[in-house]
Amino acid sequence: MKRGIVVVDLQNEYLPDGKLPLKNIVEAVGNARKVISHARETNIPVFHIRHESDNGAQIFVKGSNGAEIQPAVAPVGNEPVIIKNHINAFRETDLKQQLEAADIQELVVIGAMSHMCIDAAVRAAADMGYRVIVLHDACATLDLTSGGVNVPSAHVHATMMAAFEFGYATVKSVHEYLSA
Repeated sequence: MKRGIVVVDLQNEYLPDGKLPLKNIVEAVGNARKVISHARETNIPVFHIRHESDNGAQIFVKGSNGAEIQPAVAPVGNEPVIIKNHINAFRETDLKQQLEAADIQELVVIGAMSHMCIDAAVRAAADMGYRVIVLHDACATLDLTSGGVNVPSAHVHATMMAAFEFGYATVKSVHEYLSA
């Protein structure tokens, strides 16, 4: 089963000095870098996803520094960069076509944010028949508030990973993945 790495939205906007800083983003990017390096060394294709907002948005503005992929995980060579304008990396992009052209059947998903773009990509990929692995410590998110309830990022993240394990993906640590 041919594997591909899907790196979702590891962009400057999420760094501590960005407009939407995530908890544990530096650690997640460090782990993502290990996964990407391993993929390059073992000839596993890497697909980069980059979000760009529509006109009037305050974050991920096309052409801004915040919309750029973080240097630590930037594409090299002919690694494709799929630009998306929606939460789901498959919506109105050619991601599926690129995966099919590379004969990919299994996706390793890493990136940000766990509760948004990772969630949408994982569920869509599983619904399309891909085998999906999520590397939990190469993903990041932030604290949320709903109905007056504050939800710490660790709980948001753990809830998403538990939901994936329940029916959409295998969830592993980067260490478990690289050691297999």
